[in-house]
Amino acid sequence: MFDVDFTGPHAVSTPATAIRSDCFVITCASVRQSERDWASVVSIAPGGVKNRAVPVKQGPGGGVDFDGGPPACHRSAPVRPPPVSRVLPPLPVLLLAVLLPLSGLAGPASASKRAQGRAEADAVLAQVAGGSPVPAAASRLRYLRQEAYAAEEIGPILRNTFEERKRRNLASLLASLGAREGEATLVKLASDDDSTVRMYAAQGLAKVGSRNTAAVLPLLQDKSSGVRREAARALGASRNPKMGRSLMTAAKAEQDLEVRAALLEAAGACGDAKQRPGLKTYLDSDSESTRFAAARGLCRLGAPEGFAFAQKLLGNPDKFVRRQGLALFEGVPAKKASPVLSPLLKDADRTVAATAARVLYQGGDAAALDWLVLASWNAKGEEKLTYEKELEALQLADDRRKAILRKAGVAP
Repeated sequence: MFDVDFTGPHAVSTPATAIRSDCFVITCASVRQSERDWASVVSIAPGGVKNRAVPVKQGPGGGVDFDGGPPACHRSAPVRPPPVSRVLPPLPVLLLAVLLPLSGLAGPASASKRAQGRAEADAVLAQVAGGSPVPAAASRLRYLRQEAYAAEEIGPILRNTFEERKRRNLASLLASLGAREGEATLVKLASDDDSTVRMYAAQGLAKVGSRNTAAVLPLLQDKSSGVRREAARALGASRNPKMGRSLMTAAKAEQDLEVRAALLEAAGACGDAKQRPGLKTYLDSDSESTRFAAARGLCRLGAPEGFAFAQKLLGNPDKFVRRQGLALFEGVPAKKASPVLSPLLKDADRTVAATAARVLYQGGDAAALDWLVLASWNAKGEEKLTYEKELEALQLADDRRKAILRKAGVAP
């Protein structure tokens, strides 16, 4: 192996060159062309002479050919391009180059899936308009996650539907979806000529928690008891304390016990603490439904009188009486209900325990849902069905259930 170094005052570096012969290989690590006629041989391999001056012939132009001799008369010394270093682009640029095509593929796929879901939702709406059962249609739309789209589409369909049965089916479906997108249509239906449609409208407004009390308040005087009952629930769900006085006034004049119970519950649910004295008077009513409704209204307000009434029932050895006491806490914030309901998670009646967990979760205690999912995971037979019934009421998605189980370390 030869390492040859040509030096001079006007030296120019050229790339390394390898020359192979039958006997050996010469590698010029750095050749500096200059005006001198000599080159210093740095090393000769294998086992040759070192640091020996070797005369180098120059051509007419003063250049040196690639083989160490004078260049050919018809060409100049070869010019070799400088080595090109490969510089990789920055990492963000590489990531964009990889991810952008993937995002382009994801866009059309998601759009196609959305279009397919809406097409199926349109088919479900057509079936309901044709007389298909509403509960099955509502379940299908929830499975497709097309509640919002369906709620928007029901309005235009109703404008072109005049058959009584079909209008009622569509109004019932809209109420059961609980989608905010259908609120405007529900408000219009609250003044419909058909009392059944008005009832469904009030029911739907209660489910979405509509704050439009102006559309519902007149329904407290409706001729239909079903409309009055659902109107009371809608006003309670509005969480508007200003509705408390109107609800209590209507309760005093109401003769239907079921409607009166709904009015008393709503008076507490709307959050008007001024109605506590009025609700307390109904705790001594001859009607059991009225007493329970007043107690539930007081519990919604966090009143001690309501909790005391409920705790008497919860302390009863009869499991069915305890279940009645537990029902009084429906809709009560978890912060207020937790001191009473948390011990019930250890109740011997697993129905009481499961219901207590659901009520706590709906009141804002997220840990209660974890408890319910894990209890179902560990249970078997009828006990498992008890927990699953409460989870079904919450419409718990499968991915949420899996996330809870992974978090607990009991599922991959």
